[in-house]
Amino acid sequence: MKRAMGLAVVGLLALAGCQKKAEEAPPAPAAQTTPEMTAPPRKPGLWEQRVSNGEVLQVSRVCLDPEVDGKISWWGAPATKDVCQKNLVTHRPDGVWQFSSVCDMGSGGQVTTAGVASGDFDAHYQIIGQSSTVGAAAPHMNGVRKLTIDAAWQGPCPAGMKPGDMSLPGGAKINMLELHP
Repeated sequence: MKRAMGLAVVGLLALAGCQKKAEEAPPAPAAQTTPEMTAPPRKPGLWEQRVSNGEVLQVSRVCLDPEVDGKISWWGAPATKDVCQKNLVTHRPDGVWQFSSVCDMGSGGQVTTAGVASGDFDAHYQIIGQSSTVGAAAPHMNGVRKLTIDAAWQGPCPAGMKPGDMSLPGGAKINMLELHP
């Protein structure tokens, strides 16, 4: 269960976007694309994330420091490196970050994700992405899902919250580093 929840959190953090819907995003202009390309880090502190699939909006808060951001970046690569055959991020000339991955999640199926991210990653960023899952053991996990994450920096992490702590809707609290040591 912890692993499933952790993968769900990573999936939420992995999707990224601009002000357009993913299917309306223009094709990427010529840009550097290498698996080693470094995505921009998020500013340390408390981030509020508004995650929407178009029908449901969930708000969470996460306390970040450089270690957490390095292990579980906004696009998910460090946390999923062992299960993904492809995990690319590209910085386009227009300033948008484009990402894609293909990951074997075992009984969770093969997940293909693509999207774009924009913003300064110091005060705000927005992610728009789409994932497609095939071959999952639980049929309801298969299909295409669209997701938008709108994240805003709130300031320093409050007392009682350490780096990696995430407060979820309903008052639940997890630590992402404990899910992905």
